[in-house]
Amino acid sequence: MENYYEILEVSPNASKEIVDKAYRTLAKKYHPDANSIDKKQWAEEKFKKINEAYEVISNEEKREEYDRNLKRQEEQYLIENEDLKSKYEKLYEQNQILKSELEKLSSNPANNVGMPNNNINDTIYNNMQDQINQRVTQSVNRAYHDAYIQRMRDYGYRIYHKKTLKERMKDLLSIMIAIIIISIVIFILWQIPSIRNYIETNKIFQAFKNAFFK
Repeated sequence: MENYYEILEVSPNASKEIVDKAYRTLAKKYHPDANSIDKKQWAEEKFKKINEAYEVISNEEKREEYDRNLKRQEEQYLIENEDLKSKYEKLYEQNQILKSELEKLSSNPANNVGMPNNNINDTIYNNMQDQINQRVTQSVNRAYHDAYIQRMRDYGYRIYHKKTLKERMKDLLSIMIAIIIISIVIFILWQIPSIRNYIETNKIFQAFKNAFFK
């Protein structure tokens, strides 16, 4: 469900007059005839969205119904992402506990027995703390990124994911492994006389053979 207020660049509490003014401004700005040829298709899509949003928001009954649906969607979004908030709080709590334990370890003289240099303890502590902070930050950022993408999809936006080189190489490797496995299976089946005879006498195989191996 797209957010028509964001499309018209107005507040959900905007009056009819403000909505009308915003519509006129945006319609003039994104009218296909007011844009260059290379931006015409983009302007047409934008202009279409603006008219669609204005048709709903400018109508009192349609706007009320739309507001109710939008509110229900936002409430559902909050419910679904309550788990995200809980995960974040749990990660933060774990980070604080680990930090406290490391501080105790670093400050307790009994733990330094046999250590030739206290700087070694400080280095180990700092490295461990950096790793913990990095992992927590990555987990939280990933969680919020996933929530943001899901919200944009709920609003009707198309999300395109550009694969990294590592992901593309992984996909290519998966395809190659699948081809190798299929080839091995076909080779094994071909060694079975009954199956080989069936394939050789099959009409589809004969048509394929005649078409490509004349």
